[in-house]
Order: sequence, then structure tokens, then C-alpha cells
Amino acid sequence: MRPASSASPAARAIEVVKVYGEGTAAVRALDGISLEIDRGRFTAIMGASGSGKSTLLHCLAGLDEVTSGRVMIGDIDLATLDDNELTRLRRDRIGFVFQAFNLVPTLTAAENIVLPLSIAGRQPDRDWLDVVISTLHLGDRLSHRPSQLSGGQQQRVAAARALITRPDLIFADEPSGNLDSRSGAQLLDFLRKAVNDFSQTIVLVTHDPSAAAQADRIVFLADGQVIDEMASPSTDRVIDRLLHLEA
Repeated sequence: MRPASSASPAARAIEVVKVYGEGTAAVRALDGISLEIDRGRFTAIMGASGSGKSTLLHCLAGLDEVTSGRVMIGDIDLATLDDNELTRLRRDRIGFVFQAFNLVPTLTAAENIVLPLSIAGRQPDRDWLDVVISTLHLGDRLSHRPSQLSGGQQQRVAAARALITRPDLIFADEPSGNLDSRSGAQLLDFLRKAVNDFSQTIVLVTHDPSAAAQADRIVFLADGQVIDEMASPSTDRVIDRLLHLEA
């Protein structure tokens, strides 16, 4: 694992509160969270169901508005952006890998990979595209549509699509949740490689200790708050910490 970068954070949550609903039906999903995401590092977010981990990811990624507080991507306050500016920022500076592969069924793997660039009217960097395809072992699947691919292959296409714009951040929400153990391990190895070899910044939401152990740092949530952190985790240490937190 690499030492922490001295560069400014890739993202920050500053006293973020997120409330769903109103009155007696209101749910406080995030309760004043402050958190920095280190640039060029792999951060995992863990917590029990309902702890706020996916809500935090969605707020950091600009997919959901906060009720109060601030979210920064680099030096940009998301609250200062209009809808078009926020769409452009997500398209150009953020990549997403979700549990549902979210591929366009009528497009080939190659077309799905370059879709963010096609929408933006840009041509892919051929050298970078070749690196991504080679790294994810997709060279013999580029002409296949999603229905012709296994779950692991579809998720690798989704990962390639997340990387193709060379985003500042990649957010991954339970990306191996629908995969068998071998395909899930391959995807997580790739995310680790994206940090080590390509200096990407990864934020992973997971409930899986072995997945979280790929990260440089784990942030533990409960009831919408950060309750603990762990650096340089191992699977055994993560399991032990989770048992302690649930005790």
C-alpha cells in the first residue's frame, strides 16, 4: 500500500446531513458527517444495513442533494452548480460502478465502454482505451452485447466504462454483490490495480470484509455517523472490528 498523498482531498463531506421524508416520517440517513477522501487512494465504507453508507456515496457523487452541509469534489462545492454543470461534472470527473451493471442492452461492449465519451461528443484516447481493455481482459468480448456476456464480464465492461474518461474519482457501490466469488475477486483486484498503477481514487461501499481489505482505509458508519476508521486493513482485522462494533 502506498503512503497517504499530500495532495488536496479528492472529495470532502463537511457536516453533511441528509433527511428523507418530513415530520414523524422523517429519516435522518446522514447525521452531520465530515469526511475527507484522499486523492489516489482506495477508501472503503462499511456499516450495517441502514447505516447511511450508500446515501453517503450518493451524496459525495452528486447523485443526491444534501439537506445541509457541503460536499466538495476537489475545490468545487456541488451546491454552487446548476443541473447542467453538475451533469457535466459527473460525466467528466466521476466514474460509477454499481451492483446493477447498468449497461445499455442494445450496445456492444465496446460501445458501452465509450458511452460517456460518445454522449460528450468526444473521441476516446486510443492508447488509454487499449490499456483499459487489456487490463480488464475484454479484447475478445468487444463485439458482444450484454446478454451475450457473463455477469463478471458485464461488470468488467462497467468498470471499463467508469475508467474511460480518466475520472478524478470512481465510486463503487457493492460492485461485486451480483458476482460469483471468482469474478468478484477479479473485479476487486482490478480496482486495487487502478489505484496502484493508474493513480485513480476509489470509494467502495461494501459489507464484505474481504472486499474492504483491498482498501488503504476503511471508514465505519452507524446511524448516519462515522464511528471508526482503520488503516491498512486485513480481512481478519475487519471481521474482528465489525464484531467489536456490533457487540
